[in-house]
Amino acid sequence: MERIHDHAIIGDGRSAALVSRRGSIDWLCWPRFDGPSVLGALLDDGAGHFTVAPTQPFRTRRRYLGDTNVLETRFETASGTVAVTDFMPVASGPERRRLLLPDHAILRIAACERGDVELEAIFEPRPDYGRERPRLVDARGLGLRVETRAGLVALRAGLPLRIEDGGRATGRVRLRAGEACHFALTFASEWPAVLPPLGAATHDALHRTVGWWSDWAARIRYGGPAREAVVRSALALRLLVYAPSGAVVAAPTTSLPERVGGDLNWDYRYCWLRDAALTVRALFGLGFREEADAFVSWLLHSTRLTQPALQVLYDVHGNQPAAERTLGHLAGYRGSRPVRVGNGAAGQLQLDVYGEVIDAVAHFVRSGGTLDRETQRMLSALGEYVCRNWQRPDDGIWEPRSGAAHNTHSRVLCWTALDRLLELHAKRHVRHAPAGLFERNRAAIRGEVEAHAWNARLGSYVSRLDGEELDASLLLIPWYGFQDASAPRMRATYRRITEQLGARDGLLYRYRTGDSPGEGAFGICCFWGAETLALGAGSAADAQATFERLCGFANDVGLFAEEIDPATGEAVGNFPQAFTHVGLINAALSLERRIRREAPASAAEARELPAADEVGP
Repeated sequence: MERIHDHAIIGDGRSAALVSRRGSIDWLCWPRFDGPSVLGALLDDGAGHFTVAPTQPFRTRRRYLGDTNVLETRFETASGTVAVTDFMPVASGPERRRLLLPDHAILRIAACERGDVELEAIFEPRPDYGRERPRLVDARGLGLRVETRAGLVALRAGLPLRIEDGGRATGRVRLRAGEACHFALTFASEWPAVLPPLGAATHDALHRTVGWWSDWAARIRYGGPAREAVVRSALALRLLVYAPSGAVVAAPTTSLPERVGGDLNWDYRYCWLRDAALTVRALFGLGFREEADAFVSWLLHSTRLTQPALQVLYDVHGNQPAAERTLGHLAGYRGSRPVRVGNGAAGQLQLDVYGEVIDAVAHFVRSGGTLDRETQRMLSALGEYVCRNWQRPDDGIWEPRSGAAHNTHSRVLCWTALDRLLELHAKRHVRHAPAGLFERNRAAIRGEVEAHAWNARLGSYVSRLDGEELDASLLLIPWYGFQDASAPRMRATYRRITEQLGARDGLLYRYRTGDSPGEGAFGICCFWGAETLALGAGSAADAQATFERLCGFANDVGLFAEEIDPATGEAVGNFPQAFTHVGLINAALSLERRIRREAPASAAEARELPAADEVGP
C-alpha cells in the first residue's frame, strides 16, 4: 500500500482521483466526491486499482504540467524512459455538449521518450467500496464494460486487454521512443454512454485541459513569498470545489487516519460551514470573485434549509450528509480501522459556525455583493439565535466525541457573528435587525471571554472557560478581530502555544489531550501560527521564515494532508486537505500585506464594510 504523501490528485470539479508515484490510481469515487469508490486500494489492497507502469524496476519523478492539475509521472528504467500523463478532462458546458464528451473521464497517455519500455496495464475495478466484484465485459471496439449499481464504467485502451478471473483485466505493450499508448476510463449514469476518446481525441482533450487550468491559474493575484506554493494550493483548492453547486469539500477521501493504526478515521468528503470564512477570504484574496461568490451562494442556500439552527456540515448539494457507518470489510489504510463513510459530526452543536457563515457573508458584501431581503431576514434570525444560545456548551471546532464544553473559540465566533451583523446593519446591508440586542450580547461575550478565557497563571488565553489547557484555535482570536495580534495578551498566548504545542520548524499540534494521542501536527494550525506572526505577534522576517519552512513540508508535487508527522515529515490524515491549503493561502496573503506595508492598522479596520449605496443596487 502506497503512503499518503506518495499520491497526487487529478480532478474535474465533480470528482477526484489519487494517483500514486508507482502509476496506480488508488482512489476514485464516481459520479461525485461522496459517491462510492470504484477504485479503493488506498483503504484496502483488494478494493480496486488501475495501474499503468513499466514491467522492469524503475525510478520515478513527477510533476504537474506548469500551473495545471495535469499530472506527469516519468518512469526511468534500465532500457528507457516513459512518461505517463494523467488528467480528468475539463471543458465548458457548451464545449462538452458540442464535442459529445463523456460526463466523467480519466485519460492516461503513456509516451516513450527514450529507448524502449515494456508497460503493463492492470485494471481491477471494485465498485461500492470494494463490495462488488464486477463482471468485466469485452465490448470489442467499445472497450471493457463494467456495470455497477451507480452506472456504467468503461475502459478503452491502446493495447489488447485480457479479462482474467476475479474481475481483472491485464495487458502489456512495448513502446519505443516516440510511440505512445492511450487509455480512457469513463463513467456514465445511464446507457448509452458517450464513447471514450482515444488517439488524437485524447491529445485534443489534453490541450483543452492544460489551457483551461493555465488560464484559471493566470488569474491568481499574489506577489509575495513562496508564490509557487500558493499557486499549487490554489489549484488544489479548486479541485475540491464541486462545480455544479460551488461547494468546497474538506478532502476527496475518507478514513485516512489522524494516527496510523488508530481509529480516528473520518469521512471528509463533505462541506463544513467552518471552512466558510477561511475559504472565502482565500478565494477573494487571490482574486477569484466568481468562485467565492458561488461558495457564498451555496452557504446561503444550505443554511436557509435548516436556519436558524445550522448543521455543522452538508453534502455538495446542501443536503444532510449520509448517516455515519463503518465498512468492516475494508482493512483500512495501513491497518487503520474502522473505515467510515458518512459523518456523525453533522448532529453536533458547534456554535462557532454562526460566526464563520456571517463573516463569509461580510466578505462577500465587502467585495461588492448585495443581499436580498430574504437573506437579510435570515441573517438577522441567525443573530437572534446566537443571542439565545451563546452561553450553551457546545462540541467545538475539533469535534471531539467526548461531550460538550464552554469552548473559547465558540464564544469568540459568537462575538464575531454579532460584530459582523452590527456592521452590516450600520452600512444598511441588513436593514432590519435588533441592534440593541446584538450590542448587549456582543459586549457580554467579550466580557466573559476576557474574564474567564484568560488564565493569569499561564499568562494565556485557554481553550475552555476557566480551564488550564490550550489549543491552536486561540490563534484565530486576532484573525476575526476580537483582539489585535500585537496586543500583549495575544503575544503572550502565541508564545505559550508555541511552548506547549510546538514541534520543530514551526509545526504545531492542535492540542495535547487524551482524545488523540500520537496524532501529527495539524496543518492549518501551523499556518495559523505563521499568520499570527504576520498579523503582528512577531516580525515580518520571523513570519516569512516560519511560513517558508512550513511550505517545505508539502509532498513532491506541493500537496498537504490534514496533518504532518513531526518525526518523519510524512502526510497524515485525509488528503489533500482543503483546510491546510486554505491556511497556507491566507498566511501568504497576510504576509504579503505585511511585507508591502499595506496591512490595515488593526483587524477592526480590515473588517470595514462599504455602505450599501457604495456598491450599487
